[in-house]
Amino acid sequence: MPASSDHAPARVLGPLATLVAALTLLPVVVVVVRGGADGWSAAVDYLVRPRIGELLAHTGWLLLLTVPAAMVLGIVAAWLVERTDLPLAGLWRTLMLAPLAVPAFVSSYAWISWQPQLVGLGGAVLVTTLAYFPFVFLPVASLLRALDGGEEEAARSLGLGPLRAALRTVLPRLRPAISGGALLVALHLLAEYGVLEMMRYQTFTTAILQQYAVGFSDTPGSLLATVLVGLCLVVLALEVAARGRRRVARVGSGAGRRADPVPLRGWRAPALVFLGAVAALAVAVPVVMVLRWLLVGQSQRGVDLSDLGPVTLSTLALALAGGVLAVALALPGALLLARRHGPLAILLERSTFLASALPGVVIALALIGVAVDVAPAIYQTALLLVLAYAILFIPRAMVSLRAGLAAAPPELSEAARALGARGVSVLTRVVLPLAAPSVLGGFVLVALAITTELTATLLLAPTGVETLALAFWGAADELDYTAAAPYAAMMIALSVPLTVVLRRQITKEG
Repeated sequence: MPASSDHAPARVLGPLATLVAALTLLPVVVVVVRGGADGWSAAVDYLVRPRIGELLAHTGWLLLLTVPAAMVLGIVAAWLVERTDLPLAGLWRTLMLAPLAVPAFVSSYAWISWQPQLVGLGGAVLVTTLAYFPFVFLPVASLLRALDGGEEEAARSLGLGPLRAALRTVLPRLRPAISGGALLVALHLLAEYGVLEMMRYQTFTTAILQQYAVGFSDTPGSLLATVLVGLCLVVLALEVAARGRRRVARVGSGAGRRADPVPLRGWRAPALVFLGAVAALAVAVPVVMVLRWLLVGQSQRGVDLSDLGPVTLSTLALALAGGVLAVALALPGALLLARRHGPLAILLERSTFLASALPGVVIALALIGVAVDVAPAIYQTALLLVLAYAILFIPRAMVSLRAGLAAAPPELSEAARALGARGVSVLTRVVLPLAAPSVLGGFVLVALAITTELTATLLLAPTGVETLALAFWGAADELDYTAAAPYAAMMIALSVPLTVVLRRQITKEG
């Protein structure tokens, strides 16, 4: 039961979290209103067509195959790296995070240019699984490293074997990390466009983009987006049920310590082969193919790098601004959820996830409509683009902040209040320092996403501003792989240091 001293922070955090939820729900409201512009009977007639069922089946199969595959890859890899005597664990930890440095549509571009027949559901599942499993690996590995091994040792002292002890004591405490990672994978799949367009696999997202780009029709596109919002609601409800409410934070006498590594013995070689295969497919294939096209372009006509510098700088500036804004907007909801895990806090937190399931182009069109009608001064400015980034990527910051705040013992905040600290002082002197790695992790996750965001940028980028993703897509869309290669290489290069920061979040280095 929350202490009475939590009432004051809740009075401040509640309105702030409500404002953020209202902001993120604004595009959803616009989409629903536009979807019903021709009348709800016409909307129902449109939505019961066989085509909608086909799109629903395609999207459902993608979710049903990719999310479990990403969970298995992420959990097994995290357990091997953090809980066994695997050789070179630091190297494997870096390699398992390295796919985050390769944008998913760049991986798709590499696979398609190498294996053109790899299209359809199989190719889409392969590429998205390899691109998104680090979203599960990162929180699971981080939590495995932070968990006190005392419970596991106690279970083994009572006669349980290593595997049964881990399943009984460790796995239940991993539920928030696993469910949070799976949620990110599912939301990315619902909103994914670049990979699926290259793989020629139709889902609601690609259909919405085609509706807007080819059909020039707002209402059907909004109706398709409304269905996507419904799918997002289902995913969010499932994640709430899967997360559970088991306590992760530890407080008490003595210091926690890591569990002893499990000896792999005869399983060491298969484990190394498994992790090596994952790293080769997820990282080596796209990097080698990008380098190959760079070399081909250099030998054929020389690589034109004149635009690379300005495009890179504009991408970095947008990533920095969007990352800071997303973390700042996610903080009130994450704090409220950590201190008051009630229905209202869950509802406000869940609300921020809805818009992220929509394709960026839908968010962009909704914001354009609102800006033109309400605030024309911000139309075609960087402010509107950064706001779209924040709305799209708040869940990344929210999941990271939520995990960090969950591991911060609330008793320490109570102790600070007992010593006379109040409100902002408790937040800045106790809570945020404890959650600092998660705050940084959330910023990095958002910045990584912004450097590769495509569809919202396409519509909202101010005149004369181009990003790496726009430049890459413009060339790749014309099948000019050699012209696209420098921008793909730069996106990978920019993501590498950010991935190193994420690795340090696991190990708490430096």
